[in-house]
Amino acid sequence: MFQQDYLMRIFLQFAEAIRRSMLKANGEQDPASAAGMLEAAVGEATELDGDVFLSLAPESMTSILSVSGTDPRVVEYIARSLLLESEYLKDAGQPEKAELRAEQAAALAQSCGIELDEDAITPEELDAFFEESQRGLK
Repeated sequence: MFQQDYLMRIFLQFAEAIRRSMLKANGEQDPASAAGMLEAAVGEATELDGDVFLSLAPESMTSILSVSGTDPRVVEYIARSLLLESEYLKDAGQPEKAELRAEQAAALAQSCGIELDEDAITPEELDAFFEESQRGLK
């Protein structure tokens, strides 16, 4: 029960962070701030130092999450967030960091055996993903 409540809290925090970041990037035309919001959400979800975690090579990220026993559903949220952040960073004129985030997202997705492409971060697909995550915990 405790783990289920913990996962639900993480999922709701991620869903809210992703929605707010989309409003920031699209509505306010501030993709750099939107990317920062997602980085903060990833740091909170992993309970690690976000700056250190996000500076790791993609393979190192997967190793750390594997060793720490992070739930694969949380890893999928992290992967989707990093892919979305990659898009924001491209829009903000930070192509190198955007490429790193895309590589990190791909490595995390592969480690959990999930398919992840740009369609996975459309508003419609994210909404469906949020609903599915919540149904899986009930």
